[in-house]
Amino acid sequence: MKKTRFTENQIINILKEGESGALSVPELCRKHNVGQSTYYKWKSKYGGMQASDLSRMRELEAENAKLKKMFADVSLQNMALKDIVEKKL
Repeated sequence: MKKTRFTENQIINILKEGESGALSVPELCRKHNVGQSTYYKWKSKYGGMQASDLSRMRELEAENAKLKKMFADVSLQNMALKDIVEKKL
């Protein structure tokens, strides 16, 4: 996965600068050397967030990944048990 040049805190600061209305979006993007499409992707993902929300979001994403892995393991075990039962009958 491609690494971004900006940290999440920097992204939030850029978005806050855009929300203040001092600069238009094209000027803001030129100032920070990012594309407008990138700015709007950031806005959809991080819009309205604070720095404290970021840590909570990372925790939830990690927990979600862990739960998905657990579900995959359990469903594989379930399928294996069903196969064994079918073969015995």
